Amino acid sequence: MEGVFLVSGEPIAGGAEAVRQLRADGHRVRFVTNNTTRSRAQLAEELRATGLELDDDELQTTPRAAARALAGKRVLALTMYAIVPDLEGIEFVGEDAEAVLIGGADETPETNLVFSFMNLARAFQELDAGADLYCLHKNRWWQTKHGPLLDAGAFVAGLEYAAETEATVLGKPSTAYFEAALEALDADAHMAWMVGDDIEVDIAGAQKHGMKTVLVRTGKFRPDAVERGRVRPDAIISSVAQLPDWLEENL
Repeated sequence: MEGVFLVSGEPIAGGAEAVRQLRADGHRVRFVTNNTTRSRAQLAEELRATGLELDDDELQTTPRAAARALAGKRVLALTMYAIVPDLEGIEFVGEDAEAVLIGGADETPETNLVFSFMNLARAFQELDAGADLYCLHKNRWWQTKHGPLLDAGAFVAGLEYAAETEATVLGKPSTAYFEAALEALDADAHMAWMVGDDIEVDIAGAQKHGMKTVLVRTGKFRPDAVERGRVRPDAIISSVAQLPDWLEENL
């Protein structure tokens, strides 16, 4: 959602109208996000407030994926408080954890508390004692109206290095996350289009799963990242506002 429909909570022009046109043209739509700072209900309400038409169950979030993957486990969670309601079925603990779960950062002071040195050190101790490492995503940064900001992927990578382990990624670009979206749409991968602003997480991830891809020139888009990389989207468009017309002309 961030970078395609929103930047720092502000809507990208034409996004809501594009979704209405896509639906009118007969396309089924799923909103697949790595947002880890607000509950699904909160995020859906914020999106509707911008004029975007969607039902809560059309919005796929990583906390709900974590709830399925970690149900019944003892978990040390470094996440924003707002997503706790979506982590139903997880037993939160401060020690003797079976798993460590790392969420995402945001633009508020809460990030400083969640990813404090003491919290990261506590997570390392649990991993060193045998807990498994999970993360809602491993994004390196995201785009805000003030410029790029460091995301929690840096903390995940640091814990992987310190504990000599590898994190299980629950959100994009994991295959399971894309498969859940396709299952919800009752769609085959080769007939589905992933629209995103992140050449690594959105585009490369979807292509590995056999999906068609459209990269938008908003949010995290950087021309040099496309030019120097090996990933080639099926299309590059100015913004999601141009998507209905592009699909009409090219499908």
